[in-house]
Amino acid sequence: MATIEEFKERRSRQNRYFSESFRKQKVREIERNLTTVREVSKTYEVSTTAVYKWLYKYSKLYEREHKQVIEPMSDTRKIKALQDKIKELEQMVGQKQIKLEFYEKMIALTEEEYGISFKKKRGSEPSSGTGSTEENTEGK
Repeated sequence: MATIEEFKERRSRQNRYFSESFRKQKVREIERNLTTVREVSKTYEVSTTAVYKWLYKYSKLYEREHKQVIEPMSDTRKIKALQDKIKELEQMVGQKQIKLEFYEKMIALTEEEYGISFKKKRGSEPSSGTGSTEENTEGK
């Protein structure tokens, strides 16, 4: 609920005049999806109704009784969402790289400790998997 001070502050608000060039500039920004009506309204403390009046007056796209297809997301917002997704994926790749290096180091330490090679040798044939481990190790 509004306090008395807020109410007095609202009443004492001065009428402001925005130049025609300023209004046209903001309309162009809205048309290009660089900003929204709400953002202009909040930034310059002007009502959304006034911004829509600017649109109807200066824009060909926003003429009254002119149907317009509106996309849910502008190109700039799509680009921002894609950049965020790229950043997230890069973080995931970095984490996977750290895990991979950790596992490789663990394998190297285990090979050094026990003297057993875990890495597959190139050109070696896959084992049949039916023989005992003693027979496979004796051939080395």
